[in-house]
Amino acid sequence: MTTAIEIIPAGRPPRLDDRPLEKRIGLIILATDHTTEVDFRRMVASDRIGVYVSRIRYANPVTPENLLKMQPSLTEGAALILPDETLDAVMYSCTSASVVIGDRNIEAAIHASKPGTPVVTPTAAAVAGLKALGARRISVLTPYTIETSRPMADYFADLGFDIDRFTCLGLSDDREMARIAPDDIASLARQALAPQSDALFIACTAVRAAEVAARIEAATGKPVVTSNLATAWACLRLCGDDRARPELGQLMTKPYGEG
Repeated sequence: MTTAIEIIPAGRPPRLDDRPLEKRIGLIILATDHTTEVDFRRMVASDRIGVYVSRIRYANPVTPENLLKMQPSLTEGAALILPDETLDAVMYSCTSASVVIGDRNIEAAIHASKPGTPVVTPTAAAVAGLKALGARRISVLTPYTIETSRPMADYFADLGFDIDRFTCLGLSDDREMARIAPDDIASLARQALAPQSDALFIACTAVRAAEVAARIEAATGKPVVTSNLATAWACLRLCGDDRARPELGQLMTKPYGEG
């Protein structure tokens, strides 16, 4: 039996807002990423700021060669985030690849599809964060192998930081990096921090370090910058969110670009 349906046109077309949310951040993350979306949902997304994600192809192990292979995907990955619409920031969420590809090359690749959009990388955000905290002598903890860690040590040294201690855990699969228990991250961080360092940087967007950064600071008395904490801070500040949130760590009390 066919039911008769009467379709009645509305009296007027609906009003359209310029944007569903006032600010919007695009994330380009690895196909294997377990952590970035979770961290940004917790630290960044709100009823004012939307977070929109594009995943790009990536295959383990984490080596400089495999990291470099992502560069050609960055332009398309950015283009797939709300096509033909503007974003307030685009963040590429891979710390080790940012070192290998280069911050400026990443920015150029993203600008090819999102011209003029502020581009955030974990490395550049970490440098800005360490400077905002007044850190010049640093310790670094990475989950990577020595082969993948060496370029990162050079990156910070070339930018004028004194590295007191550099600790790497020897992992080569970012899915395993994402499964390091937060309690172990906190314990390893305390061991990795040299007494004379001004701050500790914990690398890798896969590592769940942002959720224990404030705990590490309370235990050590030193500021802690993590990849996802730094990029979340940078993206929030680029969206005009200047709130101090000390419960997330000392970095979240600082203006972007200070120092």
